[in-house]
Amino acid sequence: MSTKKTSSSEQQSLNRGLKSRHITMISLGGTIGTGLLLASGNSIAVAGPGGAILAYGLIGIMVFFLMTSLGEMAAYMPVSGSFSTYASKFIDPSLGFALGWNYWYNWAITIAAEVSAISIVMKYWFPNMPSFIWSAAFLFVIFVLNYLSVNSYGESEYWFAVIKVATVIIFLIVSFLMIFGILGGKAPIGFTNFFKGDAPFHGGFFATFGIFLAAGFSFQGTELLGITAGETKNPGETIPKAVKQIFWRILLFYILAILAIGLLIPYTDQRLANSDDVTVSPFTLVFENAGIAFAASIMNAVILTAILSAGNSGLYASSRTLWELAMEGKAPKIFKRLNGRGVPIAALIVTILVACLSFLASLFGTGTVYTWLLNASGMCGFIAWLGIAASHYRFRKVFVAQGHDLSELPYRSKFFPFGPIFAFVVCAFVILGQNYTAFTGDHIDWNGIFVSYIGLPIFLIIWFGYKWKHKTKIIRLEDADLTAKRHMKE
Repeated sequence: MSTKKTSSSEQQSLNRGLKSRHITMISLGGTIGTGLLLASGNSIAVAGPGGAILAYGLIGIMVFFLMTSLGEMAAYMPVSGSFSTYASKFIDPSLGFALGWNYWYNWAITIAAEVSAISIVMKYWFPNMPSFIWSAAFLFVIFVLNYLSVNSYGESEYWFAVIKVATVIIFLIVSFLMIFGILGGKAPIGFTNFFKGDAPFHGGFFATFGIFLAAGFSFQGTELLGITAGETKNPGETIPKAVKQIFWRILLFYILAILAIGLLIPYTDQRLANSDDVTVSPFTLVFENAGIAFAASIMNAVILTAILSAGNSGLYASSRTLWELAMEGKAPKIFKRLNGRGVPIAALIVTILVACLSFLASLFGTGTVYTWLLNASGMCGFIAWLGIAASHYRFRKVFVAQGHDLSELPYRSKFFPFGPIFAFVVCAFVILGQNYTAFTGDHIDWNGIFVSYIGLPIFLIIWFGYKWKHKTKIIRLEDADLTAKRHMKE
């Protein structure tokens, strides 16, 4: 009898298979994707180098505060449900329910968006191959990496991150050698391009504000740190270490990269505005100017790596979120099912099936569908960030109200309460104003409003629908649960 119980228990347990080096590189490489490698050029073209730096800088500061909040909770209570579980425990179970399903949907759609993007990237080398072949191959690869074990996911992300981090570091070195006239055979450039025309701030406030959504989408995925905490060895030590690196990652990867691009390429260069073409990626342009052969092919390979990484992480995050929802009774029981290696197989399969919506790319044009999917998932990410900020604010209040000392926390955010409040306000501001242009033209752009804001009413319907059905209430500070059912195998 006891043997059967042990076996059953093991089947309900995720494995703590992620090592410190996995978390470090996932943390370092998690935000390096098409937002930096491709879209950063368009951001500079729209708002000028100063406007792009300001937009990415403000969003980066907000994300830093957000991650210190998430890090404090994840180090103390490492669960795969992360902030949806925290919201259920510290605010209201209905909010946790809505945040969990919102986050699952966010990543399922993001996978679909990345599958559409893979078709665009592969057309560079194989222009006549049908899009659905690359879509199917991409889905198969990320499914296998996640199906094998959490360690195979961590190892693949480790090497994806190594490639991306190495590319950005090489780019920065090459860029500043060119800026100072050491490389490229030209005189030092200085700040000539940075202040060209009406730069560095082109288009005024609204142009810079318009970059906020792109910047926010670029940073989405940073919160994966909270999801991985549930399967990390020694999360009390590993998570704080990763959180402390976030500031330097934002500074190095985004601010310095955009500064380098702004110094080397004038914002008036029309090639920067094409954010889907790898041949005019700002990284490609800089490498070509430095005389590096096959720059476009090299960057296309790096972008391919970034897309694989985003899809791989998206499948991991969404499957773990769905599994945790099932463990909490907020999703069908079938999603509790794990394979012999502790992988939530049912959640994995249903998520990959939803991502198959990306096959629409081969029917209606990859660029159009990719843009639509990108916009549709952007709102969900900011809603998730709102949940993190609100959950941390309540977590700290609960912790103190129940007589705990802050010294008991494995990692303590030094910016409470300013950090979560600032993050909450910025996220709310961006959510409400992300497509303000739909309201300001001669005619209201109802299609643009639908694409940009549909995530918000869906989230509210799920939240209040669950609240009405189950009659949930805001949890009193004294009654909140600070314990975690870990469902983990050490």
